[in-house]
Amino acid sequence: SSQIASFGHQPHQPPSTPASKEVWKKGGRMFSILLAVHLALLACTLVSSGAFEKIAVHDYDVFFLLFLLTVMMLIVIVWIIFYLVGTSRCPDAILCKDSHAGPVWLRGGLILFAIFSLVMDVFKIGYYSSFYSCLSAIKIIYPIVQAIFVAVQTYFLWVSAKDCVHVHLNVTRCGLMLTLTTNLAVWMSAVTDESVHKAHSKLKKNMTDDIFRWLLKAGMRSSSAEECNCNSQICQVFKNGYFWLYPFNIEYSLFASAMVYVMWKNVGRFIDHHSHHVHRLKFRLFRRTFFVGIVLGLIILVSGLGVLILYEVQVNSSTESSKKRQALTMYYIFNIVCLGLMSLVCIGGSVIYRFDKRDMDRHKNPTRTLDVALLMGAALGQYAISYYSIVAIVASTPRDAISALNLTYALLMIAQHTFQNIFIIEGLHRQPPKEDHKHDSHQKDLYGLTFVNINAVSLRVPDSGSTLAPSTASGTEAMNPSDLVRSLTAPKKMNWRRKFLREISMFLLLSNIILWIMPAFGARPQFDNDTELNFYGDSMWPAIVDICLPFGIFYRMHAVASLLEVYI
Repeated sequence: SSQIASFGHQPHQPPSTPASKEVWKKGGRMFSILLAVHLALLACTLVSSGAFEKIAVHDYDVFFLLFLLTVMMLIVIVWIIFYLVGTSRCPDAILCKDSHAGPVWLRGGLILFAIFSLVMDVFKIGYYSSFYSCLSAIKIIYPIVQAIFVAVQTYFLWVSAKDCVHVHLNVTRCGLMLTLTTNLAVWMSAVTDESVHKAHSKLKKNMTDDIFRWLLKAGMRSSSAEECNCNSQICQVFKNGYFWLYPFNIEYSLFASAMVYVMWKNVGRFIDHHSHHVHRLKFRLFRRTFFVGIVLGLIILVSGLGVLILYEVQVNSSTESSKKRQALTMYYIFNIVCLGLMSLVCIGGSVIYRFDKRDMDRHKNPTRTLDVALLMGAALGQYAISYYSIVAIVASTPRDAISALNLTYALLMIAQHTFQNIFIIEGLHRQPPKEDHKHDSHQKDLYGLTFVNINAVSLRVPDSGSTLAPSTASGTEAMNPSDLVRSLTAPKKMNWRRKFLREISMFLLLSNIILWIMPAFGARPQFDNDTELNFYGDSMWPAIVDICLPFGIFYRMHAVASLLEVYI
């Protein structure tokens, strides 16, 4: 018969964390931050000045903005190639990896948004190619460089998101900050273009030619705008197509910025993997569930898509005020029901957490810290819009049914963001769920033991940690090896608290998806309802919405990613 190879408990010796060779870590970070701040302010200045037609620099700022973004993207592409080649040739470049950074569902979402961003760039290239005779070359070069940038950066983040780099520390920090700033600048440019387009289409539906001239004004070689009319059908397809794909490009830039920031925090970092729990997606998303959260979430999602389609048709195609009021009433009622259910579910989840026996995870985790900061910061955008709406509704007359629905919608939006943030943040700080299958004391001692050919060996389980012997000792009892293996490999039971938390997470995830889709693809009751517009004026209220709404849209998609992590 085979002999026992080794038995007994090995004492756990945590490896000593090597000391960092960097003399002044904060100095390298400070320099890279200053570089990012100056570039971000320059890009923000050019983007914001281009949004106002009466500013004198408008004729030139779009050209300089596109030129600046093109140069930044080319520098980032060169640096990414340098990083990938340099780290692959140096065996000590990456001594450890952050298991929390760049989870597979986040990288998968990044690839999905990257694909739509590439399609958008193709539409842009086709659209601007129709006017190559009256446009400067930068208008066509920019989407080409952006497509290459998206492809290279997506590959870079897929393979390197978990890296903790230990070579060329200051150069790496500056390169990562330049990458982050470039993504934020592209995001600001896309948000401005989309917001101006939506605002003009909502407020001035007869301004199609003016919008077109605004978009092309900086790049025209000729002063005659009539030479650049978009008359062909394929040109209209390209024009409308890339505007509809802007939300995906916006989310891609923000996702990439978040992942690059975590990489920047991990530069020069040493990680003790014994204190880190590794999360692996095992494609068991719909096992051990009652399907209640999935079914309710799908009902909300499908209903929301129907409401969005009807809303867009009635608001944009009908000139009758009654049709517009019906569309607003339908939109507000759906959102009130959805936000009310989400608020109640979040409160229920927070109550369940009070009975959860899992400990809080207090280990250092830059990814979680960033997730919490983004959730809290992005929610401020929707908070601002809601509070401005509340003040306008209360102070305005008459107080009709639409105003009452709008007020309820604004109040529930504040409540839902608050309760959902509490639920998500507490879920992110909980330890991973422990196995609930109860082993007796004899079976627990078997973990960490090594044996061979279990069918040929009669195992006897000791009461203490002493080495197992083939003979029977006092205080021990024999156990059939097949029963032992069955007990160790039996499916672990999931307690009711964990099941309900998974149902809540899935329902909130699907609900946040539809609440992202509706404003991202055209539903803007802030402009269709005249209460706030009449109260704040044509200049102030569009500025408030255009600044705050992009953060509210980003909040929904970031909440989806965080809820998926809580669910798994």
